[in-house]
Amino acid sequence: MNLPLDNPLFWLLAIVGVILTGLSKSGLAGGAGVLAVPLLAFMVPVPVAAAITLPLLWVMDIRTIIAFKDSISWHDLVGLIPAAFIGVLIASVSMSYMNHHHLLLVLGLVSILFALWQSLSQRFAQWAGAGILWGTIAGFTSTLLHAGGPPISIYFLGRKLSKDAWLASAAVFFGVLNMVKALPYTLNNQWSNEQWLVSAILIPVAWFGVILGVWLSKHINEVLFVNIARCMLGLVGVLLLYKWYEQ
Repeated sequence: MNLPLDNPLFWLLAIVGVILTGLSKSGLAGGAGVLAVPLLAFMVPVPVAAAITLPLLWVMDIRTIIAFKDSISWHDLVGLIPAAFIGVLIASVSMSYMNHHHLLLVLGLVSILFALWQSLSQRFAQWAGAGILWGTIAGFTSTLLHAGGPPISIYFLGRKLSKDAWLASAAVFFGVLNMVKALPYTLNNQWSNEQWLVSAILIPVAWFGVILGVWLSKHINEVLFVNIARCMLGLVGVLLLYKWYEQ
């Protein structure tokens, strides 16, 4: 399809969504990162919005990793990253027949439940297979719905990671995951020259969003960060339920 490049609303939604995503990735525990695709989806189909956003996520992930490289919790990533590959594979195979509508409902309800019930995330993150479980779910939902943030937020909330360790580890996790997602995008022919052009134009916006997030992360304490993360998780849950209702 032809993108509405001459429509100011398209660019406004793109800029707002990209800034929120960058801000979220480097300062607000990833919660608002799910907003970029829904905002663009007001103007273009979801697969097109996702294709525009993915290269920008690569830029954001790299910039966030550079900013927090000394705080990466490799121990928590050992089970998450291989499990995410499994989730991506399952999602890639099931793309043609998976009922996305029901998946939105389940993920939205689970996100709200874990946001409101504080002890629940701790219980689900402490047992031995938690990293494999949430990593797989994140890879699956990120590939199908571009909503890998909620499962990872649930896991990190339970692990009680420090603010910087959370942001650094999430950046590495999604950096790897977003690179792997390029394969199913390519196999499903989701790229176009226009989409690459829009992504290139928005790279400075993505960079600015991450810088703004890094600045913000230095001005909030650990308790406030966790509370923001929980609120973001609940907000994303509500947004997913709204998308489910609209479909």
